[in-house]
Amino acid sequence: MRFTRRWIKFFAVIIIAGLLLPVMQAGTDGCCSASANAPFRPQFTTLRVGLVFGSTAVPSANLQNADGFGRGFDFGTFNSNRDFVPIGAGTNEHRLTMLMDRNMVWHPAAAEGRGEFREGTSGGVVVGAFRVRLTQGFATFEEARAVASQHQGGFVRYQRGSAGPFFVMVGNHTTRAGAESAAAALGSGAEVFAGTQNTIRVVRTGTNELIFEFDAGTTAFGIMPRPIAGEEPETWFRGFRYHGGFSYARRDGGLITVLNYVDIEDYVKGILPYEMSPTWPMEALKAQALTARTFAIRSIGRHASQGFDLCVDVHCQVYRGRGHANYRTDRAVTETSGMFVTFQGRPAETVYASSNGGASENVENVWMEARPYLRGVIDPWEAYVVRRIQGYHWTVRHTPAALTERLRTRISGFNLSTVAAVRVTERSPTGNAIGVTITDVNGRTHTLRGRAQILAGLGTPTLRFDIGDAIWSPGNVFANSPATPVGSGAQIFGIDGSGQAVEVPSGNMRAIDGDGNTVAVASEGSAGIGGGTGLVGGQFVINGTGNGHQVGMSQWGAFAMAHYHNLTFRDIIHFYFTNVEITVYPTQ
Repeated sequence: MRFTRRWIKFFAVIIIAGLLLPVMQAGTDGCCSASANAPFRPQFTTLRVGLVFGSTAVPSANLQNADGFGRGFDFGTFNSNRDFVPIGAGTNEHRLTMLMDRNMVWHPAAAEGRGEFREGTSGGVVVGAFRVRLTQGFATFEEARAVASQHQGGFVRYQRGSAGPFFVMVGNHTTRAGAESAAAALGSGAEVFAGTQNTIRVVRTGTNELIFEFDAGTTAFGIMPRPIAGEEPETWFRGFRYHGGFSYARRDGGLITVLNYVDIEDYVKGILPYEMSPTWPMEALKAQALTARTFAIRSIGRHASQGFDLCVDVHCQVYRGRGHANYRTDRAVTETSGMFVTFQGRPAETVYASSNGGASENVENVWMEARPYLRGVIDPWEAYVVRRIQGYHWTVRHTPAALTERLRTRISGFNLSTVAAVRVTERSPTGNAIGVTITDVNGRTHTLRGRAQILAGLGTPTLRFDIGDAIWSPGNVFANSPATPVGSGAQIFGIDGSGQAVEVPSGNMRAIDGDGNTVAVASEGSAGIGGGTGLVGGQFVINGTGNGHQVGMSQWGAFAMAHYHNLTFRDIIHFYFTNVEITVYPTQ
């Protein structure tokens, strides 16, 4: 019988070497500093993370001190260096809601802290858009607050660019007529005020008790939680706890955009438990910390057009603050603090995914832009954990009619008639499909190239697959480490039919299949049966492995390297990223 790729993987897993060879490392190790002449220094170590923005922007946003990790808030702005600049105002209240300057109604929610204000005038708790402003300005918040306390419903407004810049505001009304009546009662020096499109109002959550309002034009309103006994504050926002400060802005006068200003190390602590299980080996967690930190440094300004650096989802990295962080994930970050991955002195693009299916890929075959350190590698490590990876082995099926319709709707320029054959016609050096040729019933062809086209056209999760009964086998089978290809002259052993370890000869190599038969290890592919059309039982059947983009680090591969082979985070980084260095950015 033909020896398929499945049995090659089986053979690679069962063969044993006398000694585990260390991973060949490229680049610099040790404390891993960059060039002494020009060490890389990040432009910022405080990141601006978009928590809600664009289509997720909100009419109101709640903020709450985490018990024992904060007591009240200071108000201010963030400058161009991302430092918080207080304006001398703040509150001891530990539950705040920032809302638009419109008529707003409180809508409670079952989950504490998840209620919100929405536009409207009908409800149990209403904050009106009209109020009275006393025309006298004050130089300090304390002066204005002293006067505001003399009026029922009094609070303070900060308005940059005007005399003051603090003003006393009184009451809130849903109609101008109501505010006019209140202003008349206060006498001269009082006027009706309805705010501006940039105003952010602050109330005690769930009430119409106004605490403060802020308008500095297009400058965002900043809030910094106050610590308790020197403890680093943690603050609840939409069900997650975050370190750092927050800013609120109404871009184009609309809904509120919320940013988290956070130190990069705290940011990585909020990434790690969501990108990798906290129970995984420490060295794998450290490798993840390095890739996450480096990706963040390289991505400063990724969302510059929206006013921040990184988002909180897979478009950037999954960031949820302190939610699932524990002592193990924090330790992985702390023990690699300041370390990041560089190529020729600059931060590398340290992308990663769950699994690569047995081989990563050159980045230009996936995203069409070459990087010298993002080179595909044959990955033997995932073979140790394939049973633990959900969805690792997958199958995609299409009828000829369904595949034809899919290609016509998803691939620009595809105008063939009914598909008759689908073949992999080009593979990368690591064996991934990078060219797939479609042939129709009239013999005309169309070739899909690159990840975007192939995945869109065929609906596969990765580029690592065979079609129909066609068999492809990699040129090299590795044992024990990627430095030891079978047949390289190293002393390599297999298991014979009686379960005994026997040395594998360098010539006619054989293995045992699942039926107990001795089969030859093939090194070349063949078209297989079914005429090489890819059809099996009237359907195009595509069998493959992996569930990631196949560029950079495999998270499950990192797990296997650390768990089964006691390899370090440096070993992991140097295996998945070619000729990189691990650098510590200078602190001064």
